[in-house]
Amino acid sequence: MYVASTRSPGRTPRVSGRLPSTVFALGTVSLLTDISAEMVTAFLPVYLIYTLQLSYVQFGLLDGLYTGATAVLRLIGGFVSDRTSRPKLVALFGYGLSAVTKLVFPMAGASSVAIGGVLAVDRAGKGIRTAPRDALISLATSPDQLGAAFGVHRAMDTVGALCGPLLTFLILAQLGSAAGPVFVVSFCFAAIGVVVLLTFVREHRAKAKPSKVSLRAGLGLLRDRKFRRAAIAATLLGLVTISDAFVFVVLQKVSDIPVGVLPLLPLGTAAMFLLAAAPVGRLADRVGRWRMFFIGHVLLLVTYVTLLVPHGGFVAVAVALTAHGLFYACTDGILMAYAGGFVPAELRATGLATIQTGQALARMTSSIVFGVMLAGMTMAVAVSALVVVLVVALVAVAFLVRSS
Repeated sequence: MYVASTRSPGRTPRVSGRLPSTVFALGTVSLLTDISAEMVTAFLPVYLIYTLQLSYVQFGLLDGLYTGATAVLRLIGGFVSDRTSRPKLVALFGYGLSAVTKLVFPMAGASSVAIGGVLAVDRAGKGIRTAPRDALISLATSPDQLGAAFGVHRAMDTVGALCGPLLTFLILAQLGSAAGPVFVVSFCFAAIGVVVLLTFVREHRAKAKPSKVSLRAGLGLLRDRKFRRAAIAATLLGLVTISDAFVFVVLQKVSDIPVGVLPLLPLGTAAMFLLAAAPVGRLADRVGRWRMFFIGHVLLLVTYVTLLVPHGGFVAVAVALTAHGLFYACTDGILMAYAGGFVPAELRATGLATIQTGQALARMTSSIVFGVMLAGMTMAVAVSALVVVLVVALVAVAFLVRSS
């Protein structure tokens, strides 16, 4: 059987009522912040590979750092949030830290070490804010609406993911590949997001004494079978999830579409994510959040298989990006909705951060390994190996969940 949701195996009660205003306020913050972040994400492959001529190994290391620098700080951010009962304040610090880095990035120049340092600080901000933000959503929302709440939040977040690459494309088309304009505009959107968080987000604190929150209590969550198997399965699947940047770079090369289209590829993923996030979240509340999370990784397998189609052109691009967007709709937010249904309120941020940390470290490892693979073998062989390993991971997770 699949892992149970909140109150019954694989299912939750029928969703009813309106979502709290906190969900929409945080959705607006994430929308603005994601415009900022995705401008950078869309710009990095062009800047690092085609402008600075970095190798795949260097790119994999930097992209892995970009993904994994959040890992340990997710735990710290979650713990401090629970310990102080001030998730909004902790989230505010994380959002502010990421905003400032957008102004520092152009100063890094062509130094991969300096670029890596700025990326680490930027992702540190994301790591600090993620668990408190998700805790704010789950604490403000009734248990039977968690899938819908996270779906709506991720849908609003994805509006930013759509706008960010488009803005980068327009800036590059009008002003060339200079880094300065991209990062100044990126900073402006991030700063507005911080103002919205400070002004409009209401804080719902857990009804528990902060003295009951400790690192020992947080780690003690791993003794719970449901929590432990969710953390292990999410980490295992994270090990076979390469970064978006690699998906887009490989897709551009194997499909033979122009390099100038590369910054626009995230739009395809984001558009499908936007369309599917809210309805998939509501569906997950009915059919089982873990089941939906597993289905999402089957869709990721479809994405990887499409990367093996040579000279597929825009048809292959459309198929890959559709499956990629649906993968995110079925996983990003759904896992937190699932865990939010059984992690105690006083340890909500810490518990969510623990699962996120394992997943982030695994994805960082995946990006680094895949970069090394691309440097040492043909692209087709590297992607084929990735497909095989993902199939093995899906089978292993199915047995893990079924036997628990």
